[in-house]
Amino acid sequence: MAGYGASNTGGILEYRGLTLDGFQAEAIDALNRGQSVLVAAPTGTGKTVVADYIVEQALERGKEVIYTAPIKALSNQKFRDYCSLLGEDQVGLVTGDLVIRRDAACKVMTTEILRNMLLAGETLQELTAVVIDEIHFLDDRERGTVWEEVLIYLPDHVRIVGLSATLSNLNDFARWLSEVRGAPIHVVIEKQRAVPLEFQIATKQLGLTSAASMDREFKGWHAHHAKKVRHQHTDRRGRKGRDRFAGGRRSRRDRGPRLGAPTRHFHVFRMMVDTDNLPYLYFVFSRQHAEQLARDLGRDVEQAGIIDVHERTQIEDRLAAFEDTVGSGVLSNEHRKLLCNGVGFHHAGLHVHLKSITEQLYEARLLKVLYCTGTFALGINMPARAACFDAMLRFDGRKLIPLPAREFMQMAGRAGRRGLDDFGQVIIRTDIEEWPEIAPQLKAYLTGHTEPVKSRFSLSFNSVVNLLHRHDHEQIRAVVEKSFLAWFRREAAARQSSNAAKLHDAISSNSDTAELPKQARKQLRRARRLEQQAATTTDQTWEEFQAKVGFLKRWGYIGEDGEFKAGANALMEIQISEIFTSELFLSGIFDDLEPHRLFGVLTGMCNTLNKRVEVHTTKADRRVGWKVSKILGSDIVRAADALNRSETPWEPRMIGLGTLWAQGKSLAEIMAYVVSPTDVTGDLVGAFRRARELAGQLKALWIHDEMKTTQLNRLIREVTRDEVAVVG
Repeated sequence: MAGYGASNTGGILEYRGLTLDGFQAEAIDALNRGQSVLVAAPTGTGKTVVADYIVEQALERGKEVIYTAPIKALSNQKFRDYCSLLGEDQVGLVTGDLVIRRDAACKVMTTEILRNMLLAGETLQELTAVVIDEIHFLDDRERGTVWEEVLIYLPDHVRIVGLSATLSNLNDFARWLSEVRGAPIHVVIEKQRAVPLEFQIATKQLGLTSAASMDREFKGWHAHHAKKVRHQHTDRRGRKGRDRFAGGRRSRRDRGPRLGAPTRHFHVFRMMVDTDNLPYLYFVFSRQHAEQLARDLGRDVEQAGIIDVHERTQIEDRLAAFEDTVGSGVLSNEHRKLLCNGVGFHHAGLHVHLKSITEQLYEARLLKVLYCTGTFALGINMPARAACFDAMLRFDGRKLIPLPAREFMQMAGRAGRRGLDDFGQVIIRTDIEEWPEIAPQLKAYLTGHTEPVKSRFSLSFNSVVNLLHRHDHEQIRAVVEKSFLAWFRREAAARQSSNAAKLHDAISSNSDTAELPKQARKQLRRARRLEQQAATTTDQTWEEFQAKVGFLKRWGYIGEDGEFKAGANALMEIQISEIFTSELFLSGIFDDLEPHRLFGVLTGMCNTLNKRVEVHTTKADRRVGWKVSKILGSDIVRAADALNRSETPWEPRMIGLGTLWAQGKSLAEIMAYVVSPTDVTGDLVGAFRRARELAGQLKALWIHDEMKTTQLNRLIREVTRDEVAVVG
């Protein structure tokens, strides 16, 4: 690891040949003192240098270190980075999908894997530190509990290196973390980016205009075009609709941008070319949008060209090498032409190999425009000269919502390449008449205020039964009470009690008669309400845990005396759709399925498809799908969903696709059964990988059935091939 260490020469701290920024030096100094650190800084400022340092320090001391990330793509990227920096023999990868060198001193893994290791009581005597990248994921609605569990379960001797976006309640978060870890957490805050951002608005009428002057420009434009604007809002029957500026009529933005609105992004491209802002990222809110807009622009620039002959040759050579490695069926002629024109698209549903080659071409600065969804901004180190937003909206699973400030800044933070750009351009594309609607949202972003991190603590049934199995009542309560949610509620209760006491004091000091005046009586009622709220709040988190235990007792998973029945024993191993999977196992439905069909059912339990996707299904698929759907609709599964405030995923259309994969069919062959407006191969591979993980969990339930164990071992080997086996 020569050349990989830190040095302090003449008072200037350097690391790996780089002069450290102040916040990096401060964090490393705290690590050298043996402290845990929480580093909060904008995207692109170099937080990962701190993580790299603690990883190297641990290896030099002969200790172990774990790097966790919220998404597998980021885990895979860090695995590749550390293999290059530290040597392959030093680095392992454990993601559920893949296990490579599990005994390596530096392990890169998803946060769920670490939680599972801790719950299983795995010894971690040599572990000296854990890096938790994107630690603010603790407030993720579906997975945030995992982050809290890891921070609670980790042994006291393990140091935490938390990397985070800037949080509005960072001090509260750090106070809780210090309390949980039993030692002070050194907080490092960096608000300045190494490459500052410049925000501009792109409209067809005004071109690029600074956000600061947009109000004035809009007023001038609107004064000259008010009549035309009113005319545009007259409905087809000739009656005047209320102007959107008055808030009376629902704007097109409220309904979301029109997919494929003609050329509306072309003028942004021309502005980027004119201002020498290539390459740039163009963020959109849907996969279909990303693909369609990229293809539209690809056709538009085919003749003019945005890459030179040398760059085109490099792209063609890389694509030829790509096809030599993965075969010719992955990259279509249309997609090849698009990439050769310097334009690409990227989203979570994209084929795993296509994502990889797209990232490689972009990293080599051969792609000049990349249309992408927000997942591209999450942790992956792919900066651009400019970041453009087609709309400041995203789909939350039910409807379009305004982009949260933290997500907006994470995407905007991709603009500006350190060492190459003096500043990063952030462009918000809009129709000029929409400005009054988006102005307040943008101005809120620019204040620098981001949403607070909130606890989503809600132990899974798997966590509940494992805690019950390994700890007594008091120990479990101590774990639950350590949660950020319980801490936050205690703080709220303390404030309520304090406010109640102040009201009582005010009443006592202002009341000299036996008959309280009206205002004092109101204050007294309010004080009593605050006292009641404080009393209720204090035990609320523990009561929610008890509700999970009560559920398991009510449905016979646990006896009234706490004895584990078959259901609880199943839950000890099952972590995906826990109650649904356990009920399918207990009902014997899995027993009756031959291995390939079983994998098809597991695939259907691990992902869903867009309604616009058409899949050819067989009568056998529909028959087994009907049996599984009956379990999904059972009282116990519905009650579990209600208790968890979630919906168990089930996609019968996936059964046949998973079965075909288990039978050895290629992804290209399987896609012949699918008609989709966007690439969904990435979704299929993700489902196959998760289904393989679920098959491994089921194998633990059949540990005493030699035939089933043999079948599942063979099945897991058969499905671990091609795209499913790729690190990417």
